[in-house]
Amino acid sequence: MPQRDPGPSVKDDELYEKLRDEGMSKEKAARIANAKAAGDRPMQAGGKSPPYEEWTKEELYERAQEIGIEGRSGMDKAALIDALRNH
Repeated sequence: MPQRDPGPSVKDDELYEKLRDEGMSKEKAARIANAKAAGDRPMQAGGKSPPYEEWTKEELYERAQEIGIEGRSGMDKAALIDALRNH
């Protein structure tokens, strides 16, 4: 069977090919192959933003406005945090 070229973004071509031969999608095979090539280190949890509790009420309101949370004008800080986390 001819070998497929997974492209330059795949870091472990051999593992990628094995996973594809097992029926895995291109995207999933590439993710797994790249994770293994990186030493199988988990990514750092969370983003670079501080937790919502450290945001001002105004910042929380602006974020709620960006994503379209209704009723935000009547919410206190705790309600805004809850609405953002559950959106």
